[in-house]
Amino acid sequence: MELSLILEYGWVLLLLVALEGLLAADNALVLAIMVKHLPEEQRKKALFYGLAGAFVFRFGSLFAISYLVDVWQVQAIGALYLLFIAANHILRKFLVKKGEEEAGVTKEKKQSGFWLTVFKVELADIAFAVDSILAAVALAVALPDSGLGHIGGLDGGKFFVIFAGGMIGLIIMRFAANLFVDLLHRRPGLEVAAFGIVGWVGVKLAVYTMSHPALAILPEGFAKSTEWKVTFYVVLIGIALAGWFLSKEKQEVPAEEKAS
Repeated sequence: MELSLILEYGWVLLLLVALEGLLAADNALVLAIMVKHLPEEQRKKALFYGLAGAFVFRFGSLFAISYLVDVWQVQAIGALYLLFIAANHILRKFLVKKGEEEAGVTKEKKQSGFWLTVFKVELADIAFAVDSILAAVALAVALPDSGLGHIGGLDGGKFFVIFAGGMIGLIIMRFAANLFVDLLHRRPGLEVAAFGIVGWVGVKLAVYTMSHPALAILPEGFAKSTEWKVTFYVVLIGIALAGWFLSKEKQEVPAEEKAS
């Protein structure tokens, strides 16, 4: 591989690591909240099953999408899904939560037993896996081909970048989640920024879809053009910086919300 190609692949991998770190922290926080009502020993088992499920579902999603990635209908569904989860998360964050706080709403939920909790954790894992792999594919799919053969319908180099990003996300979820959870609590705007980036990545996948020869809504080479790549990364970095600098820094993290 040429040096310029290695640098481009390395840059995308670094972006994936950062995005996966924030998403994995948010996922770990959700899982920790889902299992916190269980006794400590059962809580550890439920989180272990959750990690195992995340591993299986991410592998499954990656191999499934590697065979479907060139189908424009799948690309379009992926783009719409990324845009939906970004909009849904941000709207719920600002509108639903704000409305509940203004109304003084407090919800008392009946706590689930161990196996029902594990089932809910696995369902969450499926959603997390799809989110993670689709975001990774949307970032990697416009990279130049690496010449390392193909896995399914996906270039070998792109497959490796997506695979590495997914595995790094799992490692972060297991070993470094607390650090990222602390960061999200100190800089809560980063959570919104992370899903803003997911939405922007959805736009990237939509552009790639509209450049597909079967649709030709945009010129075929537009998704891989320097102008679009520069625009995409400038906006992406801008979203991340806005999330950091527009956050009101908090010093303490509630102990019950930390991932185990």
